[in-house]
Amino acid sequence: MPQFTYAAQTKDGSTVHGTIEAVNREAVVSSLENQHLQPLVVKLQVEHTLQLKNKKTKKVKSKDLVVFTRQLSTMISAGVPLSQSLSTMQNQTESKYFKEVLGSVAKDVQGGMPLADGFAKFPNVFSDVYVNMVRAGEAGGILDGILKRLATQVEQDASMRRKIKGAMTYPIAILTITIVAFFGIMIFIMPKIAKIMKDLGGEDAQLPIYTRMLLGLSSFMQHYFPFILVLIIAGVWLLRRYIKTPKGKYKFHEILLKIPVVKIIIVKIAIARFARTFASLMSAGVGVLNALEVTGGAIGNKVIEKELSEAAANVKNGRQLSESISGKSSHFPPIIPQMLAVGEETGQIDTVLVKVAEFYEEEVETVVDSLSSILEPIMIIILGAGVGLIAASVMGPIANLSKNIGGN
Repeated sequence: MPQFTYAAQTKDGSTVHGTIEAVNREAVVSSLENQHLQPLVVKLQVEHTLQLKNKKTKKVKSKDLVVFTRQLSTMISAGVPLSQSLSTMQNQTESKYFKEVLGSVAKDVQGGMPLADGFAKFPNVFSDVYVNMVRAGEAGGILDGILKRLATQVEQDASMRRKIKGAMTYPIAILTITIVAFFGIMIFIMPKIAKIMKDLGGEDAQLPIYTRMLLGLSSFMQHYFPFILVLIIAGVWLLRRYIKTPKGKYKFHEILLKIPVVKIIIVKIAIARFARTFASLMSAGVGVLNALEVTGGAIGNKVIEKELSEAAANVKNGRQLSESISGKSSHFPPIIPQMLAVGEETGQIDTVLVKVAEFYEEEVETVVDSLSSILEPIMIIILGAGVGLIAASVMGPIANLSKNIGGN
């Protein structure tokens, strides 16, 4: 049976802490109230072995998660008991880690724990959106339908990520090759060329300023390469660590939204995720405020998430969601609040937002495809320009020095 840790207040105002075994959170609260204790915090205690797995941030492939979600939905629709469905899915999956996860969830469900709470123990596998939608499906008795929606959503997110990764693979490869080639030329080739120039023209040879700068840079990199390498590694490590902090992540996302092309892609992805996730949550019966909170965390950009939080505060004060987004979000285009207003008037927000999500997902694909076709020639031009600059800085002076020697 699952274990919960709790903090509760006694009649005299003091706080007590402890651990209790129960079927679910409601049972813990009921047990504490029977003991004349006022529950303050009740948390599910995760087994030590699972904590270790979560610390390794293991993940499950989107494909495996989609297959699991669709098949679980089918089995529930067919009337197969939930615990039996999970056990069957555990035996079918090929992922060793996912097999362990499903085994743990099946065990918890057999002990009386809600499916959503079992999923919540593995945030690296099941996102907040996933867990909240399952919880809403359990509460409304429409778990099979919710799982079908979830499978579609996971598929769309995975497809979008694949498109972006595919578009960036070639430019990143070219950039990496360019950087490695530059360091190789500066450290291993330029010193030999500098020796040739010295032999041809002597110590006082008159060289163009850009050639002298290139030779100086080569000499610096040759002597201080270990220091430069350590500095680059330390800088990247510190930057990544800073970006992982709340303040650093917000600042990084803010900078991304100021880069012209990147901003377009990020905003379109954010709108697509917002529309699909919010529509799914609303159709599952989740309240507007809770749906906004969960959706904000699923968007993937802290700046836009903050704007949604501010919009949620306005909704809490009685304003319509369409008005709140229109007034608080500077990144969502006017069509979003307009479509929301139509959904609010007709009572079909989820249907309207699904159409919005499909439109912006197509927009993302179009932009990414265009970006890919544009970036490839640009990267080739940059690489060629770098090689040409180095060649011009070296071959011209060598030719002039050889001519001078020949003339003498």
